[in-house]
Formats: sequence, C-alpha cells, structure tokens
Amino acid sequence: MNMLDDYADARTGDKGDTLIVAVLPRTPHNYRQLRAHLTAQAVAEHFCCDVRDVTVREVATVESFVCELRGVLGGGVTGSPVLDGHGKTLSYHMLTLPIREHDDREGEQR
Repeated sequence: MNMLDDYADARTGDKGDTLIVAVLPRTPHNYRQLRAHLTAQAVAEHFCCDVRDVTVREVATVESFVCELRGVLGGGVTGSPVLDGHGKTLSYHMLTLPIREHDDREGEQR
C-alpha cells in the first residue's frame, strides 16, 4: 500500500480553528488516481476526527484538492497552547494517508 506522498505534495494553512490542506498531485494521472481515494471519510479517519467536520473539494481547473478540517487546531493560532497553532506540520501527516493502487479506470480498484 502506498501513501499520498507517493502521488502528491501538500501545503497547509489555517483559518481560525480550521486546518486547510491543499493536495497537489504531481501528474494528471496522479490526480485521476486520487479522485477515488481522497474522500472526506478517508481524511476524517486518518486525522481521527468526525467526518462531519471534514470537507474535501476538487479544484478541477488546477487538478488539485482542498481539504478543510474544522476544529482540529485546538483553538487556532491565538487560542491554542500547542506549538504548531497554524497546523503546518499536519501536511506531513496528510501525506501518510494510505492509498491503494488501482488502474486508470476512475474509482475501480485492482
């Protein structure tokens, strides 16, 4: 089983207590592969949070994804006692999301 890091790069930002992760597939083929795997359910399970607090949006014009995880920053930059209130290190955690390989047919697993 591969990880998201094998297919994409990630950048994070924050808006209050919401973590925003941009997932940038390295190739158009990687983008097509990830469309079946990068779901709100998969991201919620990976970050151990409620799926109702996760939104995954495709940005088809640039073949990428934007994931929003509400309530995961412990209060945000000004309200969190943790070292990484912006959530910058969480992009590395996102890149460890397990991805099963599949063929070119979108959504069909080998």
